[in-house]
Amino acid sequence: MDGTRGARLGARSAEQRDSATRVNGDAAVNDLSASIGSRRLRVTLRQLEVFVAVAKERSTRAAADTVARSQSAASSALAELETTIGRPLFDRMGRRLILNEHGLRLLPVACSLLEQAAELECMLDDHSDAPLSIAASMTIGEHILPDLLGRWHAKRPGSPVRMLVMNTAGVLDAVTNLEADIGFVEGLQTRNGISAQTWLTDEMVVVARAGHPLTAQQATVEQLKRASWALREVGSGTREAAERWLIEHLGPIAIDFELGTPQAIATLVASSDTLACLPRHAVTRLTRSGELTVLTTALPRAQRRLSIVTNAAKRLGPTSEAFVAHCMTLQSTH
Repeated sequence: MDGTRGARLGARSAEQRDSATRVNGDAAVNDLSASIGSRRLRVTLRQLEVFVAVAKERSTRAAADTVARSQSAASSALAELETTIGRPLFDRMGRRLILNEHGLRLLPVACSLLEQAAELECMLDDHSDAPLSIAASMTIGEHILPDLLGRWHAKRPGSPVRMLVMNTAGVLDAVTNLEADIGFVEGLQTRNGISAQTWLTDEMVVVARAGHPLTAQQATVEQLKRASWALREVGSGTREAAERWLIEHLGPIAIDFELGTPQAIATLVASSDTLACLPRHAVTRLTRSGELTVLTTALPRAQRRLSIVTNAAKRLGPTSEAFVAHCMTLQSTH
C-alpha cells in the first residue's frame, strides 16, 4: 500500500512539474507573441549577415567571400533587405558601398542579433560559448588581461578568444566600428556612442636603468626637466597621462624618443640614461628583475583610470556579459 501510494504521489508531482513547465513555456511564448504583435517578421539572418559583411568589406564581391556565397546571392540578399526596410542602406560611390545614416543605425542592431544567433547555435550544438572578441590598449593587453584570459579559459574552455592589442584611440575605433565587442582602455579618452565603466586604477611612474645617477637620491624638478625622455606615441592612453602629469609639473620636456609599445621603451631605458614615464603595471616585472628602477621624485602621485568600454547601440551577448563580470572580479584584489 505504502509503495503504491508513494508511486501515485511521485507521478502526481511529476505531472505538476510538467504542468508548471508548460505554463511557464506558454507564458514565454505569449510574451514573445505580444512583443512581435501581428506583424510578420520579414528580415532574415541571412540578409543581416550579408549586410554586416558588406558594411565591413564595402563591396558585395568581398562580402560574398566572407559569408561563403556567390556575389549574385549576396547582392540579392542585400537588395531584399533594402526593399523590406523600404530605404537604401548604402551610398554607392563607384564600386564602393558606404553606409548611409540608415545603415549606420541598423549596423549595431544587426551585429547584436547575429551574435545572439551564434550563441544560440553554440548552445544547441555542443554547449560551447560563442567566440569572444575584445580589444585592449597596450598596457592592459600585455600585462593585465593575459592572466584573466587564462583563468577564463580554465573555467570555460569552449570559449575561443580573439584579442586586438593597440593604443587607446585604436581600441575606441574598434569598438565604434564593431570590430570588437568589448574594449579596455586607459585614461580619459572617449567619444560619442561609447559606454564606459570604471574598472581599475593604475599609477604612472618615472623609471630609469639600474645604476642611473638619479636612483641614488630623490630626483628634483630641475633634474627631471633636464633629462632625456622616451614616451609612447600620440594617441595612446599612456602618452596622454604622461604628458598631463609631467608637463603640468615640469613644463616642456625633451622627448627624444617616441615608441609604440611599453616594452620597446623599457628596453631602450634599460640600456641608456633616458628616462621614461610608464604605468606601474607595465614595469613591475622589470623592476623586480632589477633591470629598471622606479625613481623617487618630488612630483605628486599620478593615478589614472582603466575602463571597460562597449558600443552603446549594441547589446552584449551572454558570453561577452559573462566575461565583463569575470573581469570585474579583479576590482576586489586591487
